Order: sequence, then structure tokens, then C-alpha cells
Amino acid sequence: MPNPIRTSRRTWVVGWVLLCGVGIAATAALDATSASDPHPEESVSPECAEYIADIESQLAKAKQQGSGDGVLAFSRSKVGADDCSDEIRDHFGGDR
Repeated sequence: MPNPIRTSRRTWVVGWVLLCGVGIAATAALDATSASDPHPEESVSPECAEYIADIESQLAKAKQQGSGDGVLAFSRSKVGADDCSDEIRDHFGGDR
């Protein structure tokens, strides 16, 4: 029966170090390519931009009045108005 090839501990350690180094370098390269603006800035319709500005002004007004414990509710009263829910979600909570 042939003898198996013996490898030293140093060879195993060097192999693992190289493997880990390649993995870390690949991870850094992938992180660098994906971090370059994951969500491109999309244009918002003027009506939605106006509605978002109105919401921000109402939030600022409520903050000035010190009603931080209350609940603010917003509704659209126009029939046939653009659905701005995606734009509002992106504007106020896009990073979640």
C-alpha cells in the first residue's frame, strides 16, 4: 500500500491564509461595486413633490407645537390624484 503524501502544518496554514485573503479581497471588491448608489434618483411627479412638501411642513409644524406623542394622519381628498405612496415611502423611509 502506498504511503500518503505528508504535508506540513506550515503548508496548511499558508493555504488557509491565502484562501482567507482571497475571500476578504473578493468581499471588499463586491462591497465597493454595490455601494455606488444602489437606488438611482428617480424623478418625482410635481404633484407628489408638492404632497411630500406639504407632509414635511405639517410634520415641522407638529414638532414646533411639541405634539411628539400624537399621531399625524394624512389623506388625499382629490379624486383621480396620482398614487404617491411609493414616493412617500422612499422619501421618508427609504433606508429601512
